[in-house]
Amino acid sequence: MNATIDVFIVWSGAEVTGRNVAALRESGLVDTVTVMADSEPDAGFAAGNACRWVQVESPHSSEAIEAIEDLVVCHQLHNDRCILYVDTPGLVQWGYHGLHRMLQVLLMSRAGMVFADHYRVIDGKKLNHPVIDYQFGSLRDDFDFGPVVMFQTPAFLRAVDFSPVQGYRYAGFYAKRLAISRLQEMGNNVIVHIPEYLYTAWQDTLRTSGERIYDYCRPEHREAQLEMEDACTTHLRCIDAYLHHDGLYIKKFDYSNPKDRFNPYRAEEPFPVEMTVVIPVLNRERVIRDAIRSVLMQEATFAYNLIVVDNHSTDGTSQAIDEFVGDSRVIHLIPERTDLGIGGCWSLAAHDERCGRFLIGLDSDDVYATPLVLQSMVDKFYETGAAMVCGAYRVTDFDLNVVPPGVVDHKEWTLENGHNNLFHVNGVGGPRAFYTPVLRAIDIPDTCYGEDYALGLMISGAYRVGRVFEVMTLARRWSDNTDADISIEQENANNYYKDSLRTWELNYRMSILKE
Repeated sequence: MNATIDVFIVWSGAEVTGRNVAALRESGLVDTVTVMADSEPDAGFAAGNACRWVQVESPHSSEAIEAIEDLVVCHQLHNDRCILYVDTPGLVQWGYHGLHRMLQVLLMSRAGMVFADHYRVIDGKKLNHPVIDYQFGSLRDDFDFGPVVMFQTPAFLRAVDFSPVQGYRYAGFYAKRLAISRLQEMGNNVIVHIPEYLYTAWQDTLRTSGERIYDYCRPEHREAQLEMEDACTTHLRCIDAYLHHDGLYIKKFDYSNPKDRFNPYRAEEPFPVEMTVVIPVLNRERVIRDAIRSVLMQEATFAYNLIVVDNHSTDGTSQAIDEFVGDSRVIHLIPERTDLGIGGCWSLAAHDERCGRFLIGLDSDDVYATPLVLQSMVDKFYETGAAMVCGAYRVTDFDLNVVPPGVVDHKEWTLENGHNNLFHVNGVGGPRAFYTPVLRAIDIPDTCYGEDYALGLMISGAYRVGRVFEVMTLARRWSDNTDADISIEQENANNYYKDSLRTWELNYRMSILKE
């Protein structure tokens, strides 16, 4: 192969960057190397390593993307030209002919962008780091491509971001890869995952999945999230999947009618109570009593009850629940089936004849933060005519001490754009409450992960969603959380599933909007 690669590498100090550049040049494929840094040029480094130097505020900004475009524009007519983008503070060691293989797959697949499985060295230990295939619905802004990606130069230049907001500080790279995914002439192979371990990247520390899960909603990332939302909304408009406010494709209620506007639920069948709390639980003896007590302390102007769906616990949880059944509000429900996931437990409770007009969930290891949770959530239903209402929560340790990021309130959600905004984030927030007839009409996925996000996508595309921004729940982060510290394989499976949910919902919205 000829020297057809233009490398753009993020500055990570003279020693590391110099070694990474040298390793790339050894391949014989590299034409030019450009260092991207937020500092003044290091003339000595640039001369010694035959590199260009571009000063940009951030390697993920629109400024950085525009700099790459300016430097490769002369190659736009050469279909065998490509761009290698390296963004890591550590060393990158290429496998045997690894760079050749990445270029080969890029050209063979005629893709606009490729990325690959790789190894990571953390604290001297070499670990597999597989990544997942890119889907049509892989719109979340934290998709893991790894620190090295390769683009076809003509595709990179043709992919245009049509956002009305110019000069992204954080979302430039995100907007560019969304634009690349829209290159229709490349069919389904626009962004290709190479399931081969092509390189090794050194990393200082390994943060657990439980630590990373809140990155997108930390207060200090607020400005970045607004940019990501703008880029994602632009993408939805470009692929004809954007839903206008109050232009939702299912009209459950007549919002123009003042009576329906403030009380859309009154024409429905009678319910035994106004609201039901549902707690699915399996082997949570240490925490289930706290959860139940927080429900029974609720103060409301209406009748409510609690259905604890005990999924065949074996550790004393069942006995702990039975301590409360003397209270007529507490229903201890043990499924006849033994194959239910969390979603199946939710569905079982929703279809129970004792379920109320509205249903709200509570994780078995969480507690309600205030006695006014049920009242606040029901009031929001009647205020907005929503089919789903989400609250805010505060993250705590097991002893209910506040831990970062503190309050998670999803204030990026707006009535005008919330139903579109959900595509670029990986969670809908909580606690989540539902209008029971709507929940019964939807097949809740019987999974142990992502069933809440699936409901959020489906309902937000068809109905109004209300938000209560005050803290309703204290969410414990502890070792028994299902996502506290999972393997990369399980994390990949979880993310692939949510990308699939987004893909299905996007396709459905696009088909409905064409009618």
